[in-house]
Amino acid sequence: MKKELLIEMMRIAVRSIRSNLLRTSLTIAIIGLGIMALISMTTATSSLEANVTQQFSSLGTDVFTLRQRTETGVNRGRRIKASEPITYDEAQRFAEEAAEEITVSYSVFGTSQATLTRGQDQTNPNIQILGVEENYLGVGGFNLASGRNFTPKEAASAQRLALLGADLVGELFDPWEEPVGSEFSIGSQRYLVIGILEARGQSFGMSQDNQCYVPIPCIRQQFSDENRSYSISCKVENPENISAQAEEAIGLMRVVRQDRPGEDLSFSVSMSNSLVDALQEATGGITMAATIIGIITLFGAGIGLMNIMLVSVSERTREIGTRKALGATPNAIRSQFLIEVIIIGQLGGIVGIIFGLATGNAIAYFMETPFILPLGWMIAGVVLSLITSIASGYYPARQAAKLDPIVALGRE
Repeated sequence: MKKELLIEMMRIAVRSIRSNLLRTSLTIAIIGLGIMALISMTTATSSLEANVTQQFSSLGTDVFTLRQRTETGVNRGRRIKASEPITYDEAQRFAEEAAEEITVSYSVFGTSQATLTRGQDQTNPNIQILGVEENYLGVGGFNLASGRNFTPKEAASAQRLALLGADLVGELFDPWEEPVGSEFSIGSQRYLVIGILEARGQSFGMSQDNQCYVPIPCIRQQFSDENRSYSISCKVENPENISAQAEEAIGLMRVVRQDRPGEDLSFSVSMSNSLVDALQEATGGITMAATIIGIITLFGAGIGLMNIMLVSVSERTREIGTRKALGATPNAIRSQFLIEVIIIGQLGGIVGIIFGLATGNAIAYFMETPFILPLGWMIAGVVLSLITSIASGYYPARQAAKLDPIVALGRE
């Protein structure tokens, strides 16, 4: 098909679309709704995946964590109960006896309702206090913005030292003040700031920067660790060996916890990459649901588009007869109508993509997850719009091409 002929057909198609603006707008809206459903849901789930992957990527694929088993239920006819907490002595013994290839960090939760005060300034009563040791930052993927980490001697002592999250600095200190070396209070206890952590942002609508880290003995003295369970994180040197070294660590922990042979573990094991995989599997179901909804909507839009084009053929029989009488071939007539439906379909696709991105990222903004442009799904939306328009427009175009010019001219 020559370039000039194609341009002329596109002009005729645009004039025809403008002359039936209401029907065309409704069809574009239906197609756009299907694409919007697909793009908005995949954008939101992609944003959620990106956020969680980003959070767990700080741990990397070389970290696994041992925690108290808290789930309950029935397994193989036996009732499962929550296990006893992992104690301070058990965490220490595990760290001492772990393989040299594993860097062990353990921590304990103090409270999530602490208020930090400094002079007349104080935080909201929602600050989380954690007891940690010197390996916690390295294993957890934390970076220091200023100051230093605990030394092994400090981490094992009850010295009132603290590492602060970025949000706490803004609440307790003026911009011109130097936090490192300053003091603040948690309850009646005064602490010295020795380090400030780099900001990590939001995760699931919760700030990761309003936490305060102190040596574990401080937690044991000020909050008591009775019935509190310690969390043990292990970082391996070679990520490829994580499964083997995790099995070795599980065996050591069974000995430390005195689990009998054949009994279920009295603790749980989780790996950062397996958590990301689990999330992706869950969001994959949402994406599949969005795809099905989008395809069903597009199917309905395709039927509507086909009906509109059939009506258009019946209304334009004189135009078709005139063009055929002037020498237009059936192929040219068919191409003319196909160009029209393709333009309508692509307009619907563009509208759906724009509104889908806006809706999906509005949901992402509400969840405080990253802005996402899912290029793959955007391309899929364009392709689906094209397929829908061609599939629904081919039959009307074929009917138009089969019209006898004499019959067409005499029908109106």
